[in-house]
Amino acid sequence: MPAAERCGVESFVRVLSKFKKDGENNSGMIAIAGSKGGCGKSTVTLGLAEAFARADTPAIAIDADRQLPNLHVMTDLDREPTLAVLDQGRDLREIAQQHPQEPNVGVVPAPKSSQSFEFSSLEEYVDIDGRQVLIDCPSGAGPDVVDPLSQAEGVVIVASDTERSLKAAETTIEMARRLGAPIYGAILNKCSEIPTPATRWEGVPVLGCVPERPSPLLNDEVSQAFDEIVEQLATQSPTDRAPPEYAGDRLPTGTNEIDRRLGGGLPAGTIVTLVADPASQSEQLLYRATGVRGTLYLSTEQSRENVRRAIESTSIGSGTPTIRRVAGDEGLDEALTLIDKLPETANLIIDPVNELERHDRSAYVSFLNDLKDQLVETDSIAILHCVDDDSRNRSATLRVADAVFELETVAPGCGSDVEHYLSVPKYRPDAGFTETIPIEFAGGNSMSPIESQPKSD
Repeated sequence: MPAAERCGVESFVRVLSKFKKDGENNSGMIAIAGSKGGCGKSTVTLGLAEAFARADTPAIAIDADRQLPNLHVMTDLDREPTLAVLDQGRDLREIAQQHPQEPNVGVVPAPKSSQSFEFSSLEEYVDIDGRQVLIDCPSGAGPDVVDPLSQAEGVVIVASDTERSLKAAETTIEMARRLGAPIYGAILNKCSEIPTPATRWEGVPVLGCVPERPSPLLNDEVSQAFDEIVEQLATQSPTDRAPPEYAGDRLPTGTNEIDRRLGGGLPAGTIVTLVADPASQSEQLLYRATGVRGTLYLSTEQSRENVRRAIESTSIGSGTPTIRRVAGDEGLDEALTLIDKLPETANLIIDPVNELERHDRSAYVSFLNDLKDQLVETDSIAILHCVDDDSRNRSATLRVADAVFELETVAPGCGSDVEHYLSVPKYRPDAGFTETIPIEFAGGNSMSPIESQPKSD
């Protein structure tokens, strides 16, 4: 029997009202995420949507998986209109198709691969009174997940009881924390009891277990489990949902001026794009980064020997990176093969990334997703050197980036020193970061003696 009937409709709705934003109308946006494919995110998304509807809160389920959209298939609805038509001025409630079994649930299919909708703009479309919005995120830990996850007010982690799924859930938890997304809790799908690893997820309450049943969304036991989970969500206080602070060590970039402003460096798993003019000396920032930890340096233009000579001849502190050349039609595959062997807590530098950006967009976006997965897995950071030009996939590079550094070189006039300024127009860990940082290249090493010691690979 559904929870609303067991507890009484009136008392249940009264409890549920505490879950709504500001205590009344807008319930906000919840991301349903899990790094492992097949853990049941789509089932959980629809199950929660139906449970909210049974508790008198209409819901809209949004599919965010461009590559493997599933919500419209599971509900036997049309593939169109997709979420992308919001860019045409359409209303989210207007494009949501009615769930065939639950009239108070709307379903919105994911944009097609050919449609240019940016999930980073989703928040402006979902300020809808009285409706709970749920986002069915794609698998993995790449930019296709990061964008919808960044827009949500909180995240529900989904996992099954397999070792791979539980391990992948830990990756999703870590990613959510680095994005500052509140974790409402975890749902263990296809489980009759809580697997032991899930009991050790600090700060992640288990909201409930959903039993494995044939045709789960038509099963009374499954419906009851989702009703109880929604009731559990309703009892959480704002303190329960406060974004956890990132607890891991910051990884220094090797440039003190940057590291001081970023609280010691960058969170592990970060992708940085360094955008600069070819004559800006931006390579000096890359060379400094090689001096603080083991580095895989992928060159797309210069030979390995030319890169090594440039690093060894610089007056700043630098290390002894592993240097490889990747270029041509096989450049993406060669780069990915090398990145798959990235050790723990390492640097990856791609200099410049322009050559890889010229590949087919779908292949390049897939590469970025795989890159992000590997960085999260190894607690590493990547610096993608973007030499200013009209690369056709530059927008994809900037979208995946957790931080965008733009280096500007200023020559005040005859007899004056050239000056360098770093601006940070995008920084996911702190969206309010707006400083411009003066960078000093002259005068030798900007790092401490310990930082400047070369690291072996």
